[in-house]
Amino acid sequence: MKMQALISLSCSCVLLAAGAAALGQTTSDASAADQNFVHEALMGGMAEVDLGQLASQKGSTNDVKQFGQKMVEDHTKMGNRMKGVAAQVGVTPPAALSPKDQALKTRLEGLSGAQFDRAYIRAMVKGHEADLQAFHKEASSGTSQAVKDAASQGATVVSQHLEMIKQIAVAHHVTVNSAEASAKSGR
Repeated sequence: MKMQALISLSCSCVLLAAGAAALGQTTSDASAADQNFVHEALMGGMAEVDLGQLASQKGSTNDVKQFGQKMVEDHTKMGNRMKGVAAQVGVTPPAALSPKDQALKTRLEGLSGAQFDRAYIRAMVKGHEADLQAFHKEASSGTSQAVKDAASQGATVVSQHLEMIKQIAVAHHVTVNSAEASAKSGR
């Protein structure tokens, strides 16, 4: 009887140790900066989806509406991939927009026509410039290979979006102060 209890206790300890080791492996190579990047990328992606839905509905021109729809599609895909990375590095995906993103969404909801288009375009240029910088930084200096890979893949998509929205900005005669964009995301 004592032997059976000892074996059972030993098995439980081994299982607990294995579980702790497995848990440690998911976060061991992810720094706090990596985890912060993943959280911020998920927050930003959620905002891009919400704002993209708004643009696809409220945009007054086809190019703004189509760009908004592209944001919904691409950032939903990126978000799903990033959620897998988040699980690996111990980050809980956010449930709601940041206060800053919610304020931008509320402001855009109050606009219509060309005013909406201009404000959305400015926000997208500024946001994508800042995001591209953050994705490049994480891809080059992150500690977790999974996060670095996700950042590298994300940088490619964000770069494409930035080029698209810059072309739309030119077509709409919208100027954006890039120096300001590098200081803050505009979202």
